[in-house]
Amino acid sequence: MNSPTKQTVQTLRLSVIGTGYLGATHAACMAELGFEVIGLDVVPEKVDLLNSGKVPFYEPELEEVLQRNIAAGRVKFTTSFAEVADFADIHFICVGTPQQSGSYAADVSQVFGAVESLAPHLSPGDLVVGKSTVPVGTAEKIAEILKISAPGVEVVWNPEFLREGFAVQDTLEPDRLVVGVTSPGAESRMRAVYAPMIEKGIPFLVTDFPTAELVKVAANSFLATKISFINAMAEVCESAGADVVQLAEAIGYDTRIGNKFLGAGLGFGGGCLPKDIRAFMARAGELGAEEALTFLREVDQINLRRRSHTVDLARKELGGELRGKTICMFGATFKPDSDDVRDSPALDVAVALANAGATVVVHDPKGTVNAERVYPTLTYSTDAMKAAAHADLIIHATEWMQYREIDPAELAKVVSQKNIIDARNKLDVAAWRAAGWNIRALGRPTA
Repeated sequence: MNSPTKQTVQTLRLSVIGTGYLGATHAACMAELGFEVIGLDVVPEKVDLLNSGKVPFYEPELEEVLQRNIAAGRVKFTTSFAEVADFADIHFICVGTPQQSGSYAADVSQVFGAVESLAPHLSPGDLVVGKSTVPVGTAEKIAEILKISAPGVEVVWNPEFLREGFAVQDTLEPDRLVVGVTSPGAESRMRAVYAPMIEKGIPFLVTDFPTAELVKVAANSFLATKISFINAMAEVCESAGADVVQLAEAIGYDTRIGNKFLGAGLGFGGGCLPKDIRAFMARAGELGAEEALTFLREVDQINLRRRSHTVDLARKELGGELRGKTICMFGATFKPDSDDVRDSPALDVAVALANAGATVVVHDPKGTVNAERVYPTLTYSTDAMKAAAHADLIIHATEWMQYREIDPAELAKVVSQKNIIDARNKLDVAAWRAAGWNIRALGRPTA
């Protein structure tokens, strides 16, 4: 990589502040587009790892993209805010905004901390581009701070829309690009950043700050609502003897509804949807619009009920008693193709089962290390068949392809009882029943 001296805007040297899931992906993918990129993190070990071409989490394709662009000299990482500001003119803020302890609100301390650390090193004409998911009004507060601490620096809000497991694709070929700006100059420079995507016909939407900040949380709230809706229908289907999978297929053909996010099961988790809808509710209350989002409380509650319902179903399938039973959990991550166990429905169920007296053995293709770090009292196995050995019940809790491909006849040879709960509605029920299994799928008839 060339020496980090300040260049003209036309060279589009970029910095990425924060190298977690969002930041590391954004840095590597912007380099993949041909820009020179420098990433910053305050954790030296993470910087060293990234500079060696390793990613501190699992995301398909990302490590290959990172290594390719390190080798090409287009991306590197540092702990120095001064180096970042000297190198780049456009700075993407990609730090985390977790849920506050004891509150629904988002903790934006990392966002403001990053801005305050960067500000003394900025030059007039620089852009600070927020990508973190924040409460509406945050961009304006940052702009006010920079007016004093870094005059001549502009703010842009550019929300991210990454799906774990598809982050590289979603960065390089997003559904849309949204930028909240306050000047034509800032818009022009963002168009230059995203020119390779705009040339492909990807929609580029220009808004004000509040609208740009709301786009991500509004989208996530809609998706969460759709998931909870079909899970509410699953509750009705179980009571009525109907099949929620067939119901979802039927209503999904309606183009006004569509079939995406209509998979009934254990519900959503992860680091985005749960905390984003809660933060949205909290911010709406602060703005005096609390009643507008009261429905999101039920969306959240329906989602959480799927976890307790699965525990109740496990107890029922095992004759009303969990104590002394061995249960195998197929899945620990909140979704497949990820090692993310944040707010994982699978682990939430596993812990509840263990607390009720069951011996719980957890298997996951990528997430056992992270799961064991959070819940060390559970038992873990790196082999699915060994995890299921002597089990009285298996719960299919994360829809990894590996579990769909397991031969139920072979699995039957190692368990104590052929009981399985398909909490993700992805298994071939007929095939499992043909192999002698008692299979119970959420929201579907028992036979």
